[in-house]
Amino acid sequence: MGGQLNISRTGHLKSSLPESSNLGMEANITRRDFLGSALLASGSALLGGLAPAELLAQNDDFTGYGGVGDYSTANGNTLDVLEAGHAIRDRAYDPLPKDIIDTGELYDCIVIGGGISGLAAALFFRRDAGAGMKCLIIENHPIFGGEAKQNEFLVEGKRLIAHQGSAIYQVQYPHSFLAGFYESIGLRAPRLTYQSWAGPDPEFPLSNTPYQAVGLQHGQYGFWFGAKFNQRPGMWLTDPLGKNLDGAPVSNATRLEWLDWLKGKPAAGTKFEPPKVEGDAISRYLDSITLEQHYMERFGLSRETVRTFLSPVEGGGSGLGPDALSAYSDYAFEMLHPLPKEDGGSDQMFPGGNATIARLMLKSLIPTAINGPPSVEGVCQNRVNFAALDAAGGATRIRLSSTVVHVQHDGEASKADSVSIAYSREGKLYRVKARSVVMAGGSWTTKHIVKDLPQAQRQAYQQFYRSPAMMVNVAVRNWRFLYKMGMSGCRWFEGLGNYLEVCKLALTGIEDATIGPDSPIVLSLKVLYSYPGAATEEQGNRGRAEMLGTSFRDYERQVREQFSEMFARGGFDARRDIAGIILNRWGHAYLNPQPGFFFRRDGQPAPREILRSAPFGRVAFANTDLAGAMDHRYSILEAKRAVGQLLDEVLA
Repeated sequence: MGGQLNISRTGHLKSSLPESSNLGMEANITRRDFLGSALLASGSALLGGLAPAELLAQNDDFTGYGGVGDYSTANGNTLDVLEAGHAIRDRAYDPLPKDIIDTGELYDCIVIGGGISGLAAALFFRRDAGAGMKCLIIENHPIFGGEAKQNEFLVEGKRLIAHQGSAIYQVQYPHSFLAGFYESIGLRAPRLTYQSWAGPDPEFPLSNTPYQAVGLQHGQYGFWFGAKFNQRPGMWLTDPLGKNLDGAPVSNATRLEWLDWLKGKPAAGTKFEPPKVEGDAISRYLDSITLEQHYMERFGLSRETVRTFLSPVEGGGSGLGPDALSAYSDYAFEMLHPLPKEDGGSDQMFPGGNATIARLMLKSLIPTAINGPPSVEGVCQNRVNFAALDAAGGATRIRLSSTVVHVQHDGEASKADSVSIAYSREGKLYRVKARSVVMAGGSWTTKHIVKDLPQAQRQAYQQFYRSPAMMVNVAVRNWRFLYKMGMSGCRWFEGLGNYLEVCKLALTGIEDATIGPDSPIVLSLKVLYSYPGAATEEQGNRGRAEMLGTSFRDYERQVREQFSEMFARGGFDARRDIAGIILNRWGHAYLNPQPGFFFRRDGQPAPREILRSAPFGRVAFANTDLAGAMDHRYSILEAKRAVGQLLDEVLA
């Protein structure tokens, strides 16, 4: 297969062979190369006294190729977005310069952050504040959506779509608030229809999302064991459940407990009832222990098994492995009580993830922003009219590529009539005023830019820990190589990412209603950065240093080497089969709720409650951070709460 793989000290797969020419690194595919792969070291090492971001600014092999379409300049945190954020962190605007440009604008509400929570806040404000009230969204990326964005490839004339971050939405009870909200923005058919199988080959069962692993239950799945398990060359165990993990290079004791986990079998003599509602006794107990401890208690797993085979995938919904998270984080998502599977509910996913929901919300806010009807198909098939977003005279406006650096009441917060907001755009600073503000961005920026934030709220934000994630979308011309190996999905335990899945796409305006082994598809690798045993905050910091300190070219090489080593026996050829690679780097992708984050502990209020309980002066706080669960539904609900507080307590 052209060389052995070994693990570097940073956990990357490295290879002395194959050469770049065999990998297709020099091919004219959809990427940009500006920086030699040896320039940057992974991890937190600094070269010549310069931080990774400063080095990359000189040679932008950080952002890489962004694809085509509306999101072509907005693949994750691009270098421009990263530099703007780090300027806030480094207090580059304290104090504000005297030559700041005053726009002379005064809005009834300014929403800071144009992700799902920010878009929802603007929608609720428009609907509930009354006629004549004006709202401005200020967003630091070149397009709205936050992590609810998509990538678009053009492969042999076909448009392929994949999610950048936020992916899943669930079917809600028909008369619930969330179901009504979905319908109000044009999502009127919550159960999606997906591609069907085509071609002469026997059908493989395929997942509807990258997180289902349907093939595991049907025998079309594989576990890869490499150098970490003393396998040189690496080995595949296909149909691991059907074979009861026989042949896995692990001890028999590990095999048995891991098998019980995979089959959902609890430890002998244990009985567990999941929480029924947020804050009940079970919830509070779970919030007092780590998710790792919970898995050990409930399933009889050893700590080694948890950290080897469950980290970071189990717990990945909160960014890190189970060792660093509150056990309640595994159940917080279910407290929104979606429609059960037995009643027709299931995880749903648009081809571009929740970018479709963000586009529906935009269409509801500014009908001219996307041509066509206010429907799923309409917003998926038509392009964004960027000129309409910040049009003069609009009741709701969206100002993109504008990084808010300073928020402060004009006078004492309890008596002030307005708030001043300063933002950076194209190298200049601007000031705008608002009668009320929703902070709908992440905790990592809010704590820096609200300058008069009281000590209680500031200390609460110090307990919000965040970790990075990178979504690597790899467009391949077909997935015949996986089909030949008898797999529709697989899992590995070293190297870049942890799993991938061939998915049927929802029929929401995509070009192909069918899928088969010769269909071009996008394979998504979610890369999480966990360091089991280290403190929660330390894991996040180390992960960011590694992700931000690795060039696009280095990551591209890792993808090509890893795919070549794993899939060559199925006929995979990186040079021939990879049509494009897009990296979506999210420096603070996940809130990592540590034990005690969710509920009152030791007589002290939970940090999130300090921020949710009331506005600070004319500023209210939204964002999914405050729910403790990275789910777009919580983004919507937190926005509703924040806007309601402003209308009830500030603008009444």
